[in-house]
Amino acid sequence: MIESPSLLEELERVAAELETAPPEEILRWAVGRYAPAIALATSFGAEDMVLLDMLARIQERPRAFFLDTGLHFPETYALRDRVLASYPNLALEVMQPAITVRQQAEAYGPALWRRDPDLCCALRKVEPLERALRQLSAWVTGLRREQAPTRRGIRVVEWDRRHGLVKVNPLARWSRGEVWRYIREHGLPCHELHDRGYPSIGCQPCTTPVAEGEEPRAGRWRGLAKTECGLHV
Repeated sequence: MIESPSLLEELERVAAELETAPPEEILRWAVGRYAPAIALATSFGAEDMVLLDMLARIQERPRAFFLDTGLHFPETYALRDRVLASYPNLALEVMQPAITVRQQAEAYGPALWRRDPDLCCALRKVEPLERALRQLSAWVTGLRREQAPTRRGIRVVEWDRRHGLVKVNPLARWSRGEVWRYIREHGLPCHELHDRGYPSIGCQPCTTPVAEGEEPRAGRWRGLAKTECGLHV
């Protein structure tokens, strides 16, 4: 899409109008405006499961994409299979990096995530994301403002200048409690690691459990200044 003053004005107006709207209403606007060129970015976390379920109630064949880094927890892949069985109409596109984990080790050395996690994320997440987004006009994310200081300023609808398309964050205003209330009320499948102290789940080498009182994303890249993988920066 081409960024223009009129588009930015429209998104600013819509963001203000939908700021207090339920997530379902935000999704209906987004689907009505951008389908079929709109998809949910999912890593099968709690927020993604909520949005996937909402989209399945709105669209006959919702679109989603999964960035398969090759480094996910076994539980993540198991949940992916459960989701596909539970939502047979889901059009899930699996995006893989241009090089395998083995090829990455040969080119950059073993365990790149320990020595240069930014480069590892760029290779295994950011590049596949950019390929996924090229075919879209808008993408849906599970970002919430309370997840991290870096996310407190997100809007429910905003312009993603880095990728040149519209970004929709229907759960921006929701609390963690609201997410889990929806999951329980609708009996949604969810990630096993959430019950083991992992509120935010990424790649296995870079994700640890979170202690009581820590921020939800404290277990990501623990001990490093890094707080985001680069998808939402």
